[in-house]
Amino acid sequence: MIWSRQTFLGIGMIVGGSIMLYAMAQQIDTEDKPAAAVVTKPAASNKAPEPLTTDLATEKRLLAQKQKERAARIAEQEKRAKELLAQQESAEAEALAKSRAENQRYADKTSAAKNNSETSKSEASKSDVKADSATNAAIAKAEANPQEATSNPESAKKNDEVKKAEADKAKKEAQAKKQAEQKQAADKKAQAKKAQDKKETEKKEAEKKEAKAATAAPKSVSTYRIESGDSLGKLAEKYHVPLSALTQANGISKDATLKVGQKLTIPSQSQIAKLKQDAKAAKKAEKDKRQQEEAKAKKTKAIEDKLENARKQVKETDAKGSFGVQVALATSQANADEVVKKLKAAGYEVKTSKTDRGVRVMVGPERGKVAALALKDKINNDPNVKTDSAWVLYWR
Repeated sequence: MIWSRQTFLGIGMIVGGSIMLYAMAQQIDTEDKPAAAVVTKPAASNKAPEPLTTDLATEKRLLAQKQKERAARIAEQEKRAKELLAQQESAEAEALAKSRAENQRYADKTSAAKNNSETSKSEASKSDVKADSATNAAIAKAEANPQEATSNPESAKKNDEVKKAEADKAKKEAQAKKQAEQKQAADKKAQAKKAQDKKETEKKEAEKKEAKAATAAPKSVSTYRIESGDSLGKLAEKYHVPLSALTQANGISKDATLKVGQKLTIPSQSQIAKLKQDAKAAKKAEKDKRQQEEAKAKKTKAIEDKLENARKQVKETDAKGSFGVQVALATSQANADEVVKKLKAAGYEVKTSKTDRGVRVMVGPERGKVAALALKDKINNDPNVKTDSAWVLYWR
């Protein structure tokens, strides 16, 4: 409860009025009694605010308690909001990954079907060409002997019928061959799909088997000494350990030859899970590295093509004189020789010249500034040179 200024003023007026009435009553009573009996009483104005002070303290305590409860409710709501946001982000990430995987599978299937269709169409067109060739040969034969066809009408008619029959036969054979090729292509497609499905099924079964084996694996790491007749497959089955985890834990391949007395580490459940994660991470790292190398090779090829095209298209009007690429300004001849050795090993034509600031190492020259700029880009992106400060300089 909050007391306003008006409330205090009202209480003060009420207390003051009460004191005045009490004083008047005492004065009247004093006038009726002897003077010796008059007793002066202290004013009661200081005792009136006591209930008010007690109420203010109570209200402050209640207000502080309500503020604490409100702060707790707000904190709980914020916590729930963060949890819901995290769940939503996780669900969106899973849905995005699933969508990408489905799109990739659909693209692979569409590409395979397109290739098979193009192969079938190509083979069918070849069959039609053969049939048309046979028909054209028969017609050409008839045109080559026009006298034989006109000298005897019956013979000419018979020849026409024979030619027509041969053409029909060739056409039917071409159609039959086309249908056979289409059927063969369809069978190949069905076999390929069947093989793919079988491969995916085997992969899933292997993953299930490994997952089941991992759950039954030992809870602690142990060591086993190889005895006669042992094999990696038997040991993996004996200790309920995936074969891949067993080979990975010991740093050997699945086809490794075991020796009697050789010690092998039998991984635990936690170690198997860690090895699986490491293998997955290594596979991803290898894939990323391969993609980076492919992108790097593609970029290098584009830079080399740019340089080659610039050299082909260079004109006398590009610039007067020639241009080179300065790779370094060495402080000594020994340092310059190291840079020259590295550039020559990478296949560049290098020259040096002494200046007031050091030994200049130049690559080139190139006729035309466009070609020199392309050469500069090649040098700055060459991993064998390892520099990014090369720049074009007029060659004197």
